[in-house]
Amino acid sequence: MENRSKFDEGKWLNLTRFALPVKVLFTGYLIVIGIGLIIAGLQILLTHGMADGKFGISVKDIVYSYYGNREGSKLEKALNGPMKQYASPQERAILIEWVRKGAPDDEYEKKVKPIIQNNCAKCHGVIPSIPDLTKKEVLKEYAKVDTGATIQQLTRLSHIHLFGMAFIFMLLGFIFSFSVGINKIIKSILIFTPFGFQLIDITGWWLTKYWPEFAYFVIIGGFGYFSASAIMILISLYQMWLMKPTDYNAWKD
Repeated sequence: MENRSKFDEGKWLNLTRFALPVKVLFTGYLIVIGIGLIIAGLQILLTHGMADGKFGISVKDIVYSYYGNREGSKLEKALNGPMKQYASPQERAILIEWVRKGAPDDEYEKKVKPIIQNNCAKCHGVIPSIPDLTKKEVLKEYAKVDTGATIQQLTRLSHIHLFGMAFIFMLLGFIFSFSVGINKIIKSILIFTPFGFQLIDITGWWLTKYWPEFAYFVIIGGFGYFSASAIMILISLYQMWLMKPTDYNAWKD
């Protein structure tokens, strides 16, 4: 009965009343995932954001990444975009000309191979996670018309993001659920928002693969879950460290 009366009086745990070790634990998690989201955004800018050869995310970048640039090959797109700095204009012109000719075998040894060895082999023949362009058959695959991400790539990325982001958003929502001063309906919507926008984002990948008009879904989804996460992180940190200890029921939520 005594415990029940204390609960009725509002003496219950919330972000303002957690013990110091719990606040430190939650704060460490929030800071790390906050930095992770920022770095993820930078990574997107440096990969997808350079798909059209210009820095910054645009609808065209999303279309090129998932639907592809069907007027050219992946190799040509890379040479005019993120890989532009790694070869001279003359070398890039030779490679692009070779691609547009259909990547003929008789020109590979004399014209193409030396450029690849001098400019690309230091990464593309060494780092396991990126294509080994020192192999002719691999290079010729990238010289084909760019149809964007493959089904295998989309499947792999989708399951990684769905499982990984779900755990991140679950723990973030759990921490935020102890916040005070927020209407419980609004709080519930905000907690679900990252999950919803993550589904929109990944659904957008698959739809854009076949219909480029859906590229807007990817931008909306990414912006939505990033914004909702940032709001929950900032509110949680504020209430744990700057807000005065408050009784749970003292707020109309």
